[in-house]
This record gives sequence, C-alpha cells and structure tokens, in this order.
Amino acid sequence: MRCSLTAFVTLSLAVVSLARPALSPYNVHEKRSAIPAGWSHTRRHESAATLPLRIALKQNNLESIDEYLYDVSHPKSDNYGKHWTAGEIARKFAPSEESISTVKDWLVENGLASERIRVSSTKGWIKVDVTVEEAERLMNTEYNVYTHVSGQEHVACEAYHLPEQISAHVDFVLPSVSFDTKLKRRSGSPSDLAHSLGQPGVGITPKTTGTISQLVTELEQCDEYITPICLRALYGLVYEPVSTDKNSFGVVEYTPQAYLQSDLQMFAMNYSTDLIGKEPVMVSIDGGYAQTEYQGFEYNGESDLDLQYGMTLVTGMQNVTLYQTGDMVEGASFNNFLDAIDGSYCTFEGGDDYSVDSEYPDPYGGGYEGPEDCGTVTPAYVISTSYGYNEADLTPFYAERQCAEYAKLGLMGITILYSSGDDGVAGNGDVCLNPDGTQTVNGTMFNPTFPGVCPYVTSVGATMVKPGASVLEAQPEMACMEVIYSGGGFSNYFAMPSYQKTAVDYYLDTYPPDYPASMWNSTGMSRGLPDIAANGANYVVAVDGEFELVYGTSCSSPVSGAIFTMINDARLAVGKSPIGFINPTIYSTDFAGAFNDITEGSNPGCGTEGYNATVGWDPVTGLGTLNFPVLLEKWLALP
Repeated sequence: MRCSLTAFVTLSLAVVSLARPALSPYNVHEKRSAIPAGWSHTRRHESAATLPLRIALKQNNLESIDEYLYDVSHPKSDNYGKHWTAGEIARKFAPSEESISTVKDWLVENGLASERIRVSSTKGWIKVDVTVEEAERLMNTEYNVYTHVSGQEHVACEAYHLPEQISAHVDFVLPSVSFDTKLKRRSGSPSDLAHSLGQPGVGITPKTTGTISQLVTELEQCDEYITPICLRALYGLVYEPVSTDKNSFGVVEYTPQAYLQSDLQMFAMNYSTDLIGKEPVMVSIDGGYAQTEYQGFEYNGESDLDLQYGMTLVTGMQNVTLYQTGDMVEGASFNNFLDAIDGSYCTFEGGDDYSVDSEYPDPYGGGYEGPEDCGTVTPAYVISTSYGYNEADLTPFYAERQCAEYAKLGLMGITILYSSGDDGVAGNGDVCLNPDGTQTVNGTMFNPTFPGVCPYVTSVGATMVKPGASVLEAQPEMACMEVIYSGGGFSNYFAMPSYQKTAVDYYLDTYPPDYPASMWNSTGMSRGLPDIAANGANYVVAVDGEFELVYGTSCSSPVSGAIFTMINDARLAVGKSPIGFINPTIYSTDFAGAFNDITEGSNPGCGTEGYNATVGWDPVTGLGTLNFPVLLEKWLALP
C-alpha cells in the first residue's frame, strides 16, 4: 500500500511550500497561508524574549509505515492478523542517531552552546530555549504577536525556513505557524471554556428535532423512529457474544460531554433489558469524569447516544469501556487521548502542541493537577469516536503526526472509527474553504473533516431509511438527507491509499463530479471519505429523562463499532486475532458484496448538491452499510 503521509495533495490553498528562496541555502519548511478568523497581527515580538523551541525529529522508517500496516491488514498477506507489540513499534520508529547529531551540530554551529540543548528520553525531540532574535536568525523567519478578539495573545510566525540537509531530519518546529490556539478559560461557565472537543457546538455534534411522546417499538415504524430492533434488522445483527472476557469495545467522550446513568437505565427498561443495572467501564483520562453540573442535550446528547446504542448492540454480556477524556477546565484533544493509550506518543515527533492540545497538570490552576496520562490506558480492540475537526483547522504537520499514530494503532490490531461529519461537503459548522485558506459560511471550496481523511482510520458516513420504506425490504436505505448530510469528499492533505485506488478510480471515471477543479480536489490522487456508512437519522435516545429524536454520523460510528466488535468476538472464540485495521480488507475483492450498496441521495454543502451516492464506492456513503452475516462469514474465513 503506497500511501506516504508526506505526499500531500496540492490545491490552491496549499500550506506547505518547497520553493527555494532566492540566494538562500534555506527552504520553506512550513507556511500558513492566512491568519485565522478572530486573530489579528499586533506587533513584532520582542527580540530579547525567550522562546521554548522544540524541534520534532523525523521518525526512522516512518516512510514505510503503510507497507508494514498493509502486511498485517490485507487478506492476501501471509502475515495477516500477525499484529505488532507496542515495544516492536517503538523500536522500529525511533529516530536515528544521525538525525539527533545532525540537528544538534547545526544548532551548535549557529552559536547555541551544547549545554543549552536537550534531547528527550525517547529521542523524539530536541528542546532549546532561545531568544526571539536567535530563533529568527536560525530559521530565517519573523516572530509576531497576534491578538484574538477575546484579548488573548499568541506568538507565531507565518513561515520558517530550514537548510535542506536539516529539513530532511525535522518534521516541524514549535512554536511556529500554528494558530489553532486553545483559548484559555475566562470564567466558570462551560461556554467560556477552551475551544476544545466536547464543548457544545464544537466540531461534529449530534442534532435533535425534539422530544417524542409515544413509546416506539415496531419494525414498521423504522422510517420514522430508529430503535435497536431496526438496526438489527437493517444489518442482520443476530449474535450472542461468547468471548467477552477476551474482547473489548471502547467509546471516547470529551468532557463536558457526559452520559447520565439515569438515561441509560431509562433506555434499558424500554429498549435493552440486557442493560438494566449495567453501566460502562469508566476510564478517566487527564481528569475526565461524567460531569453532572451541566445538563441538557448539548452536554448529554452525544454520550447518551453513543453508549445507549453501542452497549445495546454488543448486548449486556460484553462490557463497553468509556474513555472519558479531559477535565472541565482544560478539556482535551484527540492527542490527549492518544497519549493515554500509547505512552510513546506523548513525545513522538516533539510531543503535543499545547496551542491545540490540553496541557496537564493544568498550568492555569483550577483544573486537573495530576500527571498527564501517558501510556496508562489499555486500548480496546475497537474504538469509536464521534467527534472531529475540519482538516483545514490543523496544519498538515499536526495532522500527519496524528495520522501516523493511527497507523501504529492499526499495527497493534486496533480498529479506529471516526464519524465523517454532518454537513455534507462542507466542514463542521457548515463552513467552506476560500482560496486564501480561510473558512467561512460563504466559502465555495469543499471542506473535508479530520481525522476521517487520515488513510489509517475508518471513516463512517450516514444513511437513513427511505420515507415509507420497510427495513425488511431489499434496500430500504439512502444517504441521510434529513437534518444532517453525510460528510464526505477528498482530502487536501493526504494522498490516496492504494487499498482505495480501484474503488475511487471507478467512481471518478464512471460518475465524475460536475464541479470546477477550483471547488474540490479533482486530482484523482487524494484520500476519499467515508469508507462505510450506517444509519444516522431518527434515533430514539433517552436524554435528560425524555426520549428525543437524534441525527448524525455520531449515530453511525458507535453502531458500526458494535458490529465490528461482534465480529472480533467470533474470531477470538476460535483462536484468531482481532480484525485490526480493516480498510485494506473491506476494499479487497475478497469482500465484494459484504456491504449494502447505497445508490440514492447526496451530501449538499457549499452552495451545491454535493456528491451523489452511486453504485460502488462514493464520497457520500463509502462502500455502503454493513451486512453482518456476510462480513462475519468472510472474516471467519481469514487466518
């Protein structure tokens, strides 16, 4: 599988340039094309001020990570299912001694005393405190102070340069071009907390059309009300787990999003008697807890939905782990969660970027003051996350670093699912891209979501039962076009993985989108999403003591995760490995016919009708919805 993370797809909004400055031995290493909305340039930074410079070193063998992953993930490989240990992964990707010595020598040659230079214990990054003047000379750049409308200041540069021989050993430098600053808390109100995952209205969030008054239990009503019985009928999920002691399924939530046990039990009594008296296995990460201070759909809807359906579909016999991430003050990012399940990631390629990721212990006081969770949590075999960013929210280097971690988790045999978004071809918040790289509601360029664009996760879109259709019909579903639209499209950062090439090429050749190249990534060489889909409309969910109708790819991801968990159960029962990274398998010819192809509907956004659902893979519903009996048979046939 040739899917190099450094093979970014060039668009008019490209943020990384490799152009050589005139009369300079330096190359542009990283560049941001625009100052984000809400920020303005204030002044040049003081030359004598101190910058804690962190240089992230390139990891050894990272250019081959896709090949390693393909080797254990493709059904035709002799090594299918022979997953790596965490120790094997750490040893394989540790930076080379050459990278460390080359960068250190460069710093010394530029006047920095060797005793000022520190190398992390994992050898993943080099840290040196420098003055602004030294940093500007070192990287041929200018550091400025930018001010947010909230009054918060941020130090950054618009671009920085590195010598060609140094650039080959460096992934990125911090602080530098990142403006994805996590705004500090200004008061105790959650609405004033850091702009982070889990905050109401941030990223991918479920939607509701309000409460329902009657109790719904009939299959004949599935076009209006989705309950567990509807999903079992749609996807053929009839299975009693037998390997619950070996198997694991995890759902990730970001504080202040939190489930209510009273809601779970209300749902159990009406739709899932297996869950009466049950609760998820709570794992707190960086002070996370199921808070009850703030309630309402915007605080409980996501977690209530994920757990009520995720736990129901694996039955009360299989425990479900709730990874509650981040405290009420600092919140958390995907990187904070990844730190907890893989200790090496805490310092991988320079460690987290605290302009985006939360820092623990809380440096501002009032929050979680314990140590940061690094490698303290055991990852489940299947992990579902219903949150997401817009790809354009993040720099390519930040996104690439995180994407590489998902590949490592795949090597360990872990299946990672992410919702694809609820705004069609637009980004979260219904914003689209402009040619200068900014995002606005009146932008015209399609805006894909992250991490779904990462080729090492499985992106899940949304379908709905057609109005008036019965779930017992041959094909009762279409792309979701009520309340939300299934997120989908093509990455502007990541190249097309080889496992996807045949399917995507067929779509582009047979059903070429009728939009100018200035609106979408029409190169035919970029990662397409989603990979699969599941129902995302009209879910009956108990929220704050009432049943509400809920919509979103937030529904689709945990449902898919539960189904894959049951497939793992069957494989583990006969002594086989978990399914791990599934994409090379599900796109292979071996799995033809294992999905219910969705051929109706589209995903509007950015002033267009978006893409169309078609025969075969499409950037609306991917390969289609899961056919559990066929998938189970095919995966049991693999070694």
